[in-house]
Amino acid sequence: QVQFVETGGGLVQPGGSLRLSCAAPGFGLDYYAVAWFRQAPGKEREGVSCSGHDFRSTYADSVKGRFTIARDNAQNRIYLQMENLKPEDTAVYYCAADIERSTCSTFRGGTWSYWGPGTQVTVSS
Repeated sequence: QVQFVETGGGLVQPGGSLRLSCAAPGFGLDYYAVAWFRQAPGKEREGVSCSGHDFRSTYADSVKGRFTIARDNAQNRIYLQMENLKPEDTAVYYCAADIERSTCSTFRGGTWSYWGPGTQVTVSS
């Protein structure tokens, strides 16, 4: 059974940085889209960023220029580098992969095959 696990969350001051990592041992990422989502208390889950099999990426407007998604297919890992963090970035962050899609054109919609349990990111002074 495939298990995705996120690490790297924590408490950071506004303007700070964090790097989230998602491990998916035994799952071949090569042909699939992978993504990061987040959910803040009392809010709907939202798509943050997606990387297609061709390494093309897309971002939510709220994080463009601050967040960078990366994937290491050889290591079955997905990363999210977050810079200039803001209090509104506070949320539980989830990584996901979908065996039914290879690109990110509709990443905010539909269902995703695999999810991690999430990691908490808190941005506060």
